[in-house]
Amino acid sequence: MKLTFIRKTRLSGDSNCPSLYRTDRGTFVVQGWRVTDPETLAQLDIPAHETVVEVPEDVLAEIAKHH
Repeated sequence: MKLTFIRKTRLSGDSNCPSLYRTDRGTFVVQGWRVTDPETLAQLDIPAHETVVEVPEDVLAEIAKHH
């Protein structure tokens, strides 16, 4: 899978987290803050092979500008 960097949050400083990448498979890869809060996780049905991450709005707004 080839990744193309789209955007990192303004909050990241010198790091690249959270970030959004486009793949060559017509999908996106999201790098974000791992959600560990039990109350938040209880609201979701997450299979063992998946996880959830939190991403700032400015990262996702980049997609909206191009679609």
